[in-house]
Amino acid sequence: MPWVLLCVAGVLEVAFAFSMKASEGFTRLVPALLTFVTGLSSVFLLSLALRTLPVGSGYAVWTGIGAAGTAIVGITLLGDSAAPGRLLCIVLILAGVIGLKLIPGT
Repeated sequence: MPWVLLCVAGVLEVAFAFSMKASEGFTRLVPALLTFVTGLSSVFLLSLALRTLPVGSGYAVWTGIGAAGTAIVGITLLGDSAAPGRLLCIVLILAGVIGLKLIPGT
């Protein structure tokens, strides 16, 4: 269950970044409110997951999902560059996230 919470928190982190971009510097009310709600929800779920997961692994997975997910959203929805080097970096981030999940801690 903590891994599920952590993954949902990571997805909310992506929504947080996307909402922040859409808020245009917090000048648009609805996206600004979504930024607040998704950011707070993401951190709250992260804190619940960290009750049982190691802090290093949990935080790294959370930020990895947020970073890779936000980059993917930027490429697919916002026209960010999909240069091969950027795509390789996203794959490496995801490989690290998967590795932290699969390799047991001591």
